[in-house]
Amino acid sequence: MSNIVPRVELNARMDRFRERMDEKHPDWELSVFFGNINLYYFTGTIQNSILVIPRDEEPVLWVKRSYERAVLESEFPMIEEMNSFRDAAKKYPVIPDTIYLETEILPLAHYQRFAKYFPSKEVISLDLDMGMVRAVKSKYELSLMKRAGKIHQLVLEEKVPDMLSEGMNEVEFAVSIYDSLIREGHHGTARIGAFNTEMILGQIGFGESTIYPTYFDGPGGCLGMSPAVPLLGNRERLLKKGDLVFVDVGCGVDGYHTDKTMTYMFREALPDNVIDEHFRCVEVEKTLASYLKPGAIPSEIYDKIMESLDPKFLENFMGFGKRRVKFLGHGIGLLVDEMPVLAHNFNEPLEEGMTIALEPKKGIKGVGMVGIEDTFIVTPSGGQSVTGSNQGLIMIE
Repeated sequence: MSNIVPRVELNARMDRFRERMDEKHPDWELSVFFGNINLYYFTGTIQNSILVIPRDEEPVLWVKRSYERAVLESEFPMIEEMNSFRDAAKKYPVIPDTIYLETEILPLAHYQRFAKYFPSKEVISLDLDMGMVRAVKSKYELSLMKRAGKIHQLVLEEKVPDMLSEGMNEVEFAVSIYDSLIREGHHGTARIGAFNTEMILGQIGFGESTIYPTYFDGPGGCLGMSPAVPLLGNRERLLKKGDLVFVDVGCGVDGYHTDKTMTYMFREALPDNVIDEHFRCVEVEKTLASYLKPGAIPSEIYDKIMESLDPKFLENFMGFGKRRVKFLGHGIGLLVDEMPVLAHNFNEPLEEGMTIALEPKKGIKGVGMVGIEDTFIVTPSGGQSVTGSNQGLIMIE
């Protein structure tokens, strides 16, 4: 396979994790990973497996299925086969009192099966530490995100305008976008880390659909297919002259995502006040990007921006009605929603190589969601966009 994660990359990731653990948890002895995202990050393969990382021994990927595939596609040095946790536990005769686990994603029943053979007195969460380990991207990771960003830019800025036709429904439009992204190299899914959050492609809609209530923790909305599947788009909402068209989708290459939002005016300009609100969001994104430098504190960036905006503009900013989110941007990588977060209480400094999606948006009654989103790399000179620089509200004649 040509897309196997290089051994040197895997080694660097493990070193970064150990450094973080030594700094934040100097007494740590054993960490165990179950989740696909972290398994892939450390080993370059996603299997029914666990990754056991002792402090003073070599880490081992214990695979239930498929061991054969893991060996074929991973350059991780220690891969062993197991039928159950009992097989893995034989290698560790002494289990420490404290084990570090992914408590945000590990189901209780699965943990209980594991704890039968790896008993401990205490479990401590690995989630924040792993979020910060993955937050800083290597050159290898950035190269994949830059490829995803180019696909994003091509499809949303150049191809989408030719997809829109009067009378089409939101689902037809979404399928066209998905098809185009896949053909250009998108890996086919948008992975979300938030508990119980499902996503096929993103939030796509016409007009007021884009401010419809949704449980997804983002400023936009989506009417969706039905109450059972509130995703993708709605079959009954047809595109008509004068509609705002809103596309907020993820794109990924070999696991690594970018996030981008683009808006369009279909065959008729929106009212001047709506256009003005949109371009105020664009200016906010530019200002935010200028702050994305190593050492900057996310909470200070968030507070500075929010305090600079007048009360009238803040109405329905970052959401509509009571559904406003409390962030201006989020980390992105193997998940669409990663660390760091530009939010009030996030105080760990930015580092060079972090990747952040900035998404200042504003809901407007009877119109929909205006605003913008692009994915940026933190650099000494400020945020560098990998998803283009088009300001949105593209006119569709």
